[in-house]
Amino acid sequence: MNTQSKSQIPVMPDAQTVTSVKHWTDRLFSFRVTRPKSLRFRSGEFVMIGLLKDDGKPLLRAYSIASPSWDDELEFYSIKVQDGPLTSRLQHLKVNDQIILRPKPVGTLVHDALLPGRRLWLFATGTGIAPFASLIRDPQTFEDYDQVILTHTCRELAELEYGRLLVEGLSKDELMIELLGKNNIKKLNYYPTTTRENSSCMGRITEKLKNNKLFNDLNINDFSPLSDRAMVCGSIGLNLEIKSILDDLGFKEGANSEPAQYVVEKAFVG
Repeated sequence: MNTQSKSQIPVMPDAQTVTSVKHWTDRLFSFRVTRPKSLRFRSGEFVMIGLLKDDGKPLLRAYSIASPSWDDELEFYSIKVQDGPLTSRLQHLKVNDQIILRPKPVGTLVHDALLPGRRLWLFATGTGIAPFASLIRDPQTFEDYDQVILTHTCRELAELEYGRLLVEGLSKDELMIELLGKNNIKKLNYYPTTTRENSSCMGRITEKLKNNKLFNDLNINDFSPLSDRAMVCGSIGLNLEIKSILDDLGFKEGANSEPAQYVVEKAFVG
């Protein structure tokens, strides 16, 4: 990463300071930055963030906000693409570095894009768990649904660590218990799977949907567009495949302007 001179630091309000960085694997890291006082967003939305290029022009990509809407800081969860225009540099961030953040949140993975339902499914692969990291720390998620199921599929166990620790921490963190409520936290079911490394639950989530293993494992026998709602965030392949599965089952894709039974995120990072 090229060190930015003070003259290159973006002008406020777009400059935000890195407050912490954690590397989960050689492919995954998360970081937190200061939050603009004017920024208001709905849990599940994304913003444009980035760095200045050598020519002084901004290089920006869409990143889901992994922290909930009530958090004083903003958290992001990212892959490391060695030849990626942005992530090849972003992965070298250190505390007190600055990033560019355009405070105009958008996105479809929000409660407003879904019709009322009884059960909410959050289907994620890799860093696609980021918007759901925000949503499972939002009280509205548990006020709106009787059951919330977070599925997270990665290649290896270490890649599941971010989500695993987040879910386990909900019932141990006094702040989260106070905000969400003990009984509400119990509504959350976490279903992690791996596709390469051996684990207690292996396989692609799409296959487990098709052969009903997902429902059998969770003792669910009434999956239906009448009661179930879904949010999908992962690779393009996963998004298209789950979209096809849901469409075939009679689910309709929703949007902010026309809420329905499921929504799919369409922003990707490189």
